[in-house]
Amino acid sequence: MWLLVALVVQASLMHYTIVRGVEPSLVLVAVVWYAMRADAGRATLYGFFAGLGEDLIAFDAGGAWTFSTAIAAFLASLPTRRFFEDSIPLFMLVTACVTLVRALVFWSVLTIEGYPPGLGTLHFHEALLQAVLNAALAGAVMLVSRRWERRGLSRRRR
Repeated sequence: MWLLVALVVQASLMHYTIVRGVEPSLVLVAVVWYAMRADAGRATLYGFFAGLGEDLIAFDAGGAWTFSTAIAAFLASLPTRRFFEDSIPLFMLVTACVTLVRALVFWSVLTIEGYPPGLGTLHFHEALLQAVLNAALAGAVMLVSRRWERRGLSRRRR
């Protein structure tokens, strides 16, 4: 359900948050959140469907989002074997790193499909900014969810 919400919000509202031509990805934040709590197989499948949803929305990516988001989800699921998934700094760090890997895989797939590779520097700078924006969004999402969770717990105690 959260993936569907993230896809709808990404397609309809996130374009209002563009900074210097770069849009943060709520879908990727949702994928990382799920992947850090799941095993690698389930995380990859979740990332596959998230990327498929992005490809359906984008219409012209040729499967690049599907492939790159599935790989990102797989990689995001690996650190949780050693660390706590509720750590805000870890969640932000994993989100930033996975954003960079996802961008690399995405543009590699598009280059294989015939997209001109001469814009690499521009895309690298955009990926760096998106990593920062996604990490900030991940921190904000986790803080809001903790606040929401605490509010729900305090209501149950009454």
